[in-house]
Amino acid sequence: MTIEITNNTAIMKRLIFLLLACCAGQAMAQTVQQYNYTYTLEEVLSLAQEQSPDAVRQRNTYLASYWQYRSYRANQLPSLNFSASLPDFSRQYTAWNTSDSAGNLVTEYLPSFTNQVAGSLFISQNLPTGGVILVTSSLDRIDRFSKSFNQYEGAQYRSVPISVSLQQSIFGVNEWKWDRKIEPLRYEEAKRNYLKQMEAISLRAIQYFFDLASAQQNLAIAKFNYANNDTLHKIAQGRYNIGTIGENDLLQSELNYLDAGSSLNQAQLDVDTYQNRLRSFLGFNELVTVSIVLPTRVPKTVLDLEEVMMWSRKNNPDLLGYQRQLIEAEKQVAQEKASTGLQADINLSFGLNQQATDFFEAYENPIDMQTARISLQVPILDWGRGKGRVRMARSNQQVVQTQIDQSLADFEQDVVLKVRQFNMQEIQFNIAAKSDTVAQKRYEVSKARFLIDKITITDMNNAQLDRDRSQQNFVSALRNYWNYYYLLRQIALYDFINNKPLEADFDELVK
Repeated sequence: MTIEITNNTAIMKRLIFLLLACCAGQAMAQTVQQYNYTYTLEEVLSLAQEQSPDAVRQRNTYLASYWQYRSYRANQLPSLNFSASLPDFSRQYTAWNTSDSAGNLVTEYLPSFTNQVAGSLFISQNLPTGGVILVTSSLDRIDRFSKSFNQYEGAQYRSVPISVSLQQSIFGVNEWKWDRKIEPLRYEEAKRNYLKQMEAISLRAIQYFFDLASAQQNLAIAKFNYANNDTLHKIAQGRYNIGTIGENDLLQSELNYLDAGSSLNQAQLDVDTYQNRLRSFLGFNELVTVSIVLPTRVPKTVLDLEEVMMWSRKNNPDLLGYQRQLIEAEKQVAQEKASTGLQADINLSFGLNQQATDFFEAYENPIDMQTARISLQVPILDWGRGKGRVRMARSNQQVVQTQIDQSLADFEQDVVLKVRQFNMQEIQFNIAAKSDTVAQKRYEVSKARFLIDKITITDMNNAQLDRDRSQQNFVSALRNYWNYYYLLRQIALYDFINNKPLEADFDELVK
C-alpha cells in the first residue's frame, strides 16, 4: 500500500510539472506577442529620419563624401614617408673607366656582382602652384663580390644627409588650383544633398503614413457600413413581409449587405498590407504592429513666393551642383589646351652628400650637390588632334551651360508652381472638413427618414456613398497638404512653419 501511494505521488508530481511547463510555455508565448504602437504624423517623421534603413543609407553616403573631402584636405598637408630596397641583387656587365699604360682613359666592360641596400626618409608637400617640394635624407650601401658570395670585395656607403628638390610644371594644369575650387563645393553639395535626401525620406514617410491612414479610414467605414447594412437589411425584410416595399428593394438591401461584407474583408487586408509597409520602412521587425493617429487640422500657413525662391536659391544642392559642373567643364578646356601646347617641367635640387667605405665616414665632411633640369615637349605635327580635343571640350562646356540655364529656368518655374499649389491646400482642407461634416449630417438625416419609411433604399445608399466619399476626401486633403509642404521643404531646405533653415549635426554623423 505504501508503494502505491509513493507511485501516485510521483505521478502527481509529474503532472504538476507538466502543467507548470505548459503554463510557462504559454507565458513565453505571450512574451513574444506583437507590440502595438500608435504614432502621430510627427512621430512617424521623426522615426523615419532616426532609424529607417533609408536614413542609415543616406548617412553612409554622406560619410563617403566626408572622407573624400578629408582626403583632399590631407593632400594639402605635408606627408612623411619611408622607402627602402632590401635587398637589390645585380649580376651583369658594367662599364668601368680605367687607364692604360700610357695614361689614357679606357672603358672596359667587366662582370659585376653587387647587392645594394638603400633607404630614404622624405617629406613631400604639394604647392599652391601645382608643384611638389621634397626634403629627403637617404643612405645606400653597396656590397661587391667578384664571382660569388665567397669572394667578397668590400662595401661602399653613399649618404645624402639632406636634399631639397622642387618639381614644377610651367605650362601644365595646376590641379591644386582647380581642386580648391571644386572640392569645397562638392563637399558643401554633399551636406545639402544629405538634408535633401532626409526630406525625401520624410516624403516617403508621409506616403506610407497616409496610405495606412486611408486604409484605416476605409476599414472604419467598412465596419460601420457592414453593421449599418445588416440593420437596414433586417428592416427591409420586415417591411417586405408586411408588404410596404417590393422585392426589388429587398434584393437591393441584401446586395448592399453582401457588398459591405466583401468591402470589410478587403479593407482589413489593405490595413494589414499598409501596416507591413510602414513597419518595414521604419525599420521595425515582425513583432511590431503599427497604427497611426490621423491629424485633425493643419497649420495656417501661407507662403510668400519671394521668400521661398530666396531660400531655394540659397540652399538647394542642385544649384551648387550646376556651379560645380561649370567649373569642371572649364577645367576640362584648360586641360586640353595645356596638353596640346608647349609643355615644360623644372626640376631643381640642392643638398649634401658623401661616400666612404665606412658607415660613420659617409657622414663626415659632406660636399654639396646641385641639380637643375628643364625638360621641354613641343608639338610639331599632330594632324589636328589637339585642336580637335580643345574644340570638343569647349563644345561640351557650351552644352553644360545650356543645360544648366534650362535647368535653372525649370527650377524656378517648379518653385512657383509648388508654392501656388501649397497655398491652395489649406482652403482645400477646410472645404473637405466642412464637406465631411455636412455629408455626415445628411447621412444621419437620411437614415432617420429611411427608418420611418420616408425615402427609398436608393436615396439611403446615395447618402451613404456621399458620406464615405467625404471622409476619404478629408484624408486626401491632409495628404496633399503635407506632401506639398515637404516638397517645398526639400527644395528650399527651410522649415517655413518654424521659420528656420534645416540643419543636421554633421560632426555627430562622422563620430
